[in-house]
Amino acid sequence: MPLQTFRYAACGGANVLFGILLYFIGYNFIFHKEVVNLGYIPFYGNLALKPFIAADYLFAIWINFAIGFYLNRYVVFTESDLKKHVQLFRYLLVVIMNMILNYYLLRLFIQVLNLYPTPSKIITTGLLIGLSYLSQKHYTFKTSEPKNN
Repeated sequence: MPLQTFRYAACGGANVLFGILLYFIGYNFIFHKEVVNLGYIPFYGNLALKPFIAADYLFAIWINFAIGFYLNRYVVFTESDLKKHVQLFRYLLVVIMNMILNYYLLRLFIQVLNLYPTPSKIITTGLLIGLSYLSQKHYTFKTSEPKNN
């Protein structure tokens, strides 16, 4: 296994485990297992989030985002010569893309293909890990091509 792939797996795995811990803390101790009322949102109305959604989308994901970015930048893809703000913006785009794909792939596997939720989540996660690795390597943290003189 290439060193970069190993580092990606190790850093990603550690960040996933840390995200689960953050989720637990958010769900149980920050949001106290209660609905989070965000109030009135123009063109939408009153918005209330279930505690399990709030723990993830209002708390855990943002800490995981920051740690994941720094691990990828300084441990996994150290040879990238793109500016930090460009990498950060691209990393955000990949994370948003993964969130959207996660939602629609789960719906596809569960509601259209009638698979059970747990295998659907496993398949979706596997696909997104592969896609994320390729996106980070070839887009977010890409390196310049050597110039031929």
